Amino acid sequence: MTARLAGPRALTRYREALTRARDPGRRVVSVCVGTGCRANGAREVYAALRAQAEKHGVACEEQSRATGCLGFCQCGPLLSVAPEGIVYQHVRVADVPEIVERTLLGGETVERLLYVDPATGRPCRTEEEIPFYHRQQRVLLRDNALLDPTSIDDYIALGGYSALCRAFEMGPVAVLEEVKRSGLRGRGGAGFPTGRKWEACRDAAGDLRYVVCNADEGDPGAFMDDALLEGDPHSVLEGMIIGAFAIGAREGYVYVRQEYPVAVERITRAIDQARDLGLLGESVLGSDLSFDVRVSRGGGAFVCGEASAMMASLEGRRGVPRRRIIHLSERGLWGRPTNLNNVETWANVPQIVLRGADWFRSMGTERSTGTKIFSLVGKVNDTGLVEVPMGATLRDIIFGIGGGIPGGKGFKAVQTGGPSGGCLPAEKLDTPVDFDTLVAEGSMMGSGGMIVMDEDTCMVDVARYFLRFLASESCGNCTSCREGLWRLRDLLGDIAEGRGTRDTIALIEELADTVKATSLCALGTSAVNPVLSTLRHFRDEYLAHVDDKRCPAAVCKALITFSIDPDACNGCTLCAARCPQGAISGEKRQPHTIAPELCIKCGICRDVCPRDAVRVH
Repeated sequence: MTARLAGPRALTRYREALTRARDPGRRVVSVCVGTGCRANGAREVYAALRAQAEKHGVACEEQSRATGCLGFCQCGPLLSVAPEGIVYQHVRVADVPEIVERTLLGGETVERLLYVDPATGRPCRTEEEIPFYHRQQRVLLRDNALLDPTSIDDYIALGGYSALCRAFEMGPVAVLEEVKRSGLRGRGGAGFPTGRKWEACRDAAGDLRYVVCNADEGDPGAFMDDALLEGDPHSVLEGMIIGAFAIGAREGYVYVRQEYPVAVERITRAIDQARDLGLLGESVLGSDLSFDVRVSRGGGAFVCGEASAMMASLEGRRGVPRRRIIHLSERGLWGRPTNLNNVETWANVPQIVLRGADWFRSMGTERSTGTKIFSLVGKVNDTGLVEVPMGATLRDIIFGIGGGIPGGKGFKAVQTGGPSGGCLPAEKLDTPVDFDTLVAEGSMMGSGGMIVMDEDTCMVDVARYFLRFLASESCGNCTSCREGLWRLRDLLGDIAEGRGTRDTIALIEELADTVKATSLCALGTSAVNPVLSTLRHFRDEYLAHVDDKRCPAAVCKALITFSIDPDACNGCTLCAARCPQGAISGEKRQPHTIAPELCIKCGICRDVCPRDAVRVH
């Protein structure tokens, strides 16, 4: 760390000094300590790496780093080695001595830790060889393996804050026009053109303006914003400073949920580091811009992802949406012009300013430019963070990058856009993933959650699950959402439990349309998407539940029974030992049976049976 930088030239000299002090040929081992890898013991792996390196006299600070998410969560903990680009998967503490001795010191590859391509059986040594990475276009995630997210020096050495200097050269008007020309649309869900939003805020009446970063990522299965804040917080912060310069704002806020403790710590540290260097505060880099950022922690209410509810929460009030008669760009935080973009949107801004609008438009489609990060989760072989150009198809993402469905099972559906998104069936796999196409198909982009479902998924149960989540997250401010979502959940319960009829389906459709048309905010208007999309694409499954009293996926407990196939059962007794109700009986090495009056259909017997002898009817 150094004293406050007096201007862009001082920043350039600082970067050059950092670069001279670093040997580009020096071997560096990076350990992913993103949330997923951290849960699998990555911190222990990193501690062991440093201890082992120190034992061998290796300069730990120069040749090891803990990074943010590397994306391939299915194979974590992940470890990468530069400059060779070697990637090791499922690394354990016991593997560290061999990695240090053979790879860090000897330059050899530990073959057993390499990812093996299941299609070819070939070990993949580098990131470029792994299909999961090879088929992506990583723009925002590209530096995660190259920097310590707690070090502003690492970010600057890789070119960080060059875009801010470029913005000062261009001037605020030119910066805003470049963002407009890039076609960047908000990555938070609505997809509103970012440049137009900035322009409306800049032109609004008033002397005091705010910029806000929405990091209130509450979708089940989504962790894109969390990964960016954990892995590259300065890219988000630099985008906000550039936005403040273009709009004329003096104050900014990062609204991040309390459940993201690592992200909170990383962005807070980044703000402090930037302030110490003169990149925040009075006269940023010696310019006329005075701008500072604070972190505000949300309590985890899903509804606070809605813009006006977030403003209320930032002001210290209950996070309840208000009717949007006046846009936030005119009257937002404390009644003043406010520009709100999400984490991924802000992180794109430095790239656009530095590389130009034409470069950004070269990726994606005409109306959805650039790349998009998705969290690919659910019934897919390779889960993790995926960054692709807008317009990539669902098939490209799920089968090309995600490696298809585990166990050779059939693909059934994918939900895009989080709990308020729609479920698209197999015949929609060639749908381009962009803002307008997904909406036309009854789903939406959302912030980028993508949940894959296989043939064993019941779509009635899926709709019921997401309605339960959204109903519990409703602020209760309008009757249609507060009462309508719970009533919809109950009606779906009637279908799942065998009490539904075709009239129930008709009532669900009528009520869903009413909730969509009359709810106050986007939580209510989009909450019915899982119901309407599953009815649209999987109506035959609903009809099986109401006409035949049958769950085709064998999920809904009221409509299924368990039994044991005597020809397949070898009497191992595992099922009987694990049954919580004592519903399974039989002699050792003899076929067992299930007492239906005692069975609670928990499925444990099916999970533990080594011979697949438990049948569900």
